[in-house]
Amino acid sequence: MMTPPVAARKPKALVSLFGTRTDHYYWLNQPEDPAVLSYLSAENAYFEQQMAPVKDLQESLFREIKSRIKEQDESVPYRDNGYYYYTRYEQGGEYPVYCRKKGQLTAPEEVLLNGNELSQGHDYFDIGGLEVSDDNQTLAYAVDTVSRRLYTLRFRNLTTGELYAEELPNASGDVVWATDNQTVFYTKKNPDTLLPYQVYRHTLGADPATDVLAYEEADDTFYTGVSRSKSREYLFLHLSSTMSSETRFLRADTPDEAFRLFLPREADHLYDVEHFGPDFYVRSNAGAPNFRLLKTPVGSPARAAWQEVIPHRPDVFLENMELFQQYLVLGERQEGLLQLRVIRWQDGQEHYLNFGEPTYTAFIGINPEFETPVLRYGYSSLTTPTSTYDYDMTARTRQLLKEQTVLGGFEKQDYVTERAYAPATDGTRIPVSIVYKKGFNKDGRAPLLQYAYGSYGYSMDATFSSARLSLLDRGFAYVICHIRGGQEMGRQWYEDGKKLNKKNTFTDFTDCSRFLIDQQYTAPDRLFAMGGSAGGLLMGAVINLHPEYYRGVLAAVPFVDVVTTMLDETIPLTTGEYDEWGNPNEQQYYDYMLSYSPYDQVRAQAYPNLLVTTGLHDSQVQYFEPAKWVAKLRALKTDQNLLLLHTDMAAGHGGASGRFKSIHDVARQFAFMLLLLERNA
Repeated sequence: MMTPPVAARKPKALVSLFGTRTDHYYWLNQPEDPAVLSYLSAENAYFEQQMAPVKDLQESLFREIKSRIKEQDESVPYRDNGYYYYTRYEQGGEYPVYCRKKGQLTAPEEVLLNGNELSQGHDYFDIGGLEVSDDNQTLAYAVDTVSRRLYTLRFRNLTTGELYAEELPNASGDVVWATDNQTVFYTKKNPDTLLPYQVYRHTLGADPATDVLAYEEADDTFYTGVSRSKSREYLFLHLSSTMSSETRFLRADTPDEAFRLFLPREADHLYDVEHFGPDFYVRSNAGAPNFRLLKTPVGSPARAAWQEVIPHRPDVFLENMELFQQYLVLGERQEGLLQLRVIRWQDGQEHYLNFGEPTYTAFIGINPEFETPVLRYGYSSLTTPTSTYDYDMTARTRQLLKEQTVLGGFEKQDYVTERAYAPATDGTRIPVSIVYKKGFNKDGRAPLLQYAYGSYGYSMDATFSSARLSLLDRGFAYVICHIRGGQEMGRQWYEDGKKLNKKNTFTDFTDCSRFLIDQQYTAPDRLFAMGGSAGGLLMGAVINLHPEYYRGVLAAVPFVDVVTTMLDETIPLTTGEYDEWGNPNEQQYYDYMLSYSPYDQVRAQAYPNLLVTTGLHDSQVQYFEPAKWVAKLRALKTDQNLLLLHTDMAAGHGGASGRFKSIHDVARQFAFMLLLLERNA
């Protein structure tokens, strides 16, 4: 057996306003240092050696998961500006082919972009920002070949197929056309901080050096983006931070003019804007924590002219909306479940769609046309593959257009889904969504994978995964814990899991673990936990709190060195995070962060088996955070459990690109858990 790699200890004093910490592994944040690359390579070699007993199983899992995927497949077309747009996958192809047909679905296919061809020669490849000009003649699209989410914007003539010469680097992927079919607005990122902060105006065919700076954001806690209204009449410039936002607008037929301010940013005011007829519609949380809907005349956007359309409700979170000529559709969240509410403009008559499962997710789909009475929506649950529906809002009838094909004999009735509530230490009821295969016994003998995220107000809804079947078919239960820090139960659910309330997120997760053990869904020697990014921070925190609950923990791209990162404004995206975690330049936040930061709180104790994954080019959580964490754990932990670090040397935050390459990541995680169960047998 190989001995685990041992990272050199090189003490570095980290001085702050409120104390000095010593970091022995700070040197690992130099990606160009051969010693760093050597260490990461040694960890990868150790990972391969330790996983060797299940190497064949890992490959088998890859083939098994891949075999459920219909390789030659395509999305349901949607109609926009006279064309039907869709994506399709070719047999063996890793990337989508973007296509359209003119006027009707029987028309000849036009290929806009073939991702399989464009990806040739690149270890990583991603396409973003596809937008077609109003005359349907030119495609703007963005490509990232490094996985730092720094895109290069290109233009393609859809008549000749030829590329325009200009390349616009360091773009975020956001791009919108003006109505003249010659002007685009796009967002640029700072290549060091990776913050989107500038909006440029570019003329098709012109030298990018002549692009005009339309806006630059000076506040590095705000993100900048651009979009176009559903009416196509307005361009929107979005400025957003965690707790504040601002919108500027410009008529799409006057691209040479300046963007106008809709409403200045205010502390604790989040709003977004859509256009319909003579009015702007505003979803706002001003005096309404769960948001309300208002409208205001296009000529009078000032708050004094706002009229309420949908009032605030303390028990219902207004998540989004879709405007139609005859109907308003609201995406609402109540008791953690998404609901679709349809309201007729003419008389206010309304109804909700009925989905008939205890836990699920439903979402408004792509609806680019105003005049239709048909709503395109998506639906999924832990047992129902992702499905696309058209719903006639007048007749109240629905048509299933497509359910994701799952090959290999999958039958949804073979699986059971439950919704339960775990009691938190403070009495709060934490919703949990559970799925397992029929025949599952609640006798404490079954393995279970518990997943959560719990940050940024992101709600983790119950959706289907064909890969997950490989666990369920092997006797696992799978559980999503809808812990505080998400927004499943409304805006207050998020407020109760951020900043100085962040520890609620961690204790909610461990309380859910205790509940699952007490209810005999599983036992500590068979309970696994998983989370990624901020969910990886969650994993780091819970194993410091209750390492005895878990047989194994999977921490993907984990944000674990909270204090060091949040004190370093040169690290990408740091300053925009203050509203989420707090500013450690203030003592109350510094002390609180330090009290839970997984890297700082590593101590001499037994830890569960751990699989930690990262990507060398990660733009969100730099690779050195998990690398340092693993090095410190190796030095201090008192157990003989597995501690594995796997670094993808060609990927970033999202892992490997490609439809099938990413399955290797999943197979690796599943094989790790099955290896531990085999040792436990």
